[in-house]
Amino acid sequence: MIELIIDTDPGADDAVALLLAMASPEALRLHAITTVAGNVPVTTTSRNARLVRQWAGCEQIPVYAGAATPLRRAPVYATDVHGDQGMPGVAIEEPRAPLAGGDAVQYLVDTLLAAAPASITLALLGPQTNLALALARAPGIRRGIKQVVAMAGAHFNGGNITPVAEFNLFADPHAAEAVLASGVPLTYLPLDLTHTLLALPERLARLAALGNQAGARVEAIIRHYAQHDIARYGMAGGPVHDATVIAYLLAPELFSGRDLYLQVDAREGMGFGQSVADYHGVLGQPANVHWVERGDAEGFFELLAARLRRLA
Repeated sequence: MIELIIDTDPGADDAVALLLAMASPEALRLHAITTVAGNVPVTTTSRNARLVRQWAGCEQIPVYAGAATPLRRAPVYATDVHGDQGMPGVAIEEPRAPLAGGDAVQYLVDTLLAAAPASITLALLGPQTNLALALARAPGIRRGIKQVVAMAGAHFNGGNITPVAEFNLFADPHAAEAVLASGVPLTYLPLDLTHTLLALPERLARLAALGNQAGARVEAIIRHYAQHDIARYGMAGGPVHDATVIAYLLAPELFSGRDLYLQVDAREGMGFGQSVADYHGVLGQPANVHWVERGDAEGFFELLAARLRRLA
């Protein structure tokens, strides 16, 4: 059983990731969802997280609102991809259950300080601001962290917000720098991977054919959200970036990668937000990231369909 906290900025693909996690209670004990500004402002990501929680019938899982702005840079959003409401293709309503009291950063501090050593996995699906703030507030939280698994970065693929930068890192590269410097066990699932696991029409049809609301919602969200990437990159289908993090936790045998040394460029200029991966070890530095570079696309979508079938 993985003891899990999901830090997220829903966001279309974040919504799919949350549903996948909440449909897998035998493998993932989801203690809380923490939200951050990223794809859309934090008020919207917090509402969306609560709405997805409601769809999954998991309103007992607390949702804590976190950082509204990056550490140092001006806020940047991805509404051109995710729409103003963050979840295209589905009806949005105000969720029944409210946010948990308190803020996400203090929740992370309190929970990780109280946790057994190396017991909590953090899944980071958006900018890494909340964790960076928690580490600055209480460096001792490292003791409670088993691993941090993040959808972040790009190397051979190139970026999706600038020619070289992946959005989550571009939105707060200073936070990613701080998390890297902390020495926590860190896994990145970059665009190099996620752009190979595509929601082809036949895979979307499989989700729609599940015959439940979860399958219909996920099919609609992905189909609408994917149009941006299909048009920009000429892909045959759209990626479902953040859901790969949850799939990696559930079925690591579907993925492979390598340990490498990574830096995030937080200098102003063309490289701002770039993940500089020393793929061939030319710098001779010790590895600080496990870089997941390959995945079984059919296996990923089979897993997604099988778990969504469990939901209403």
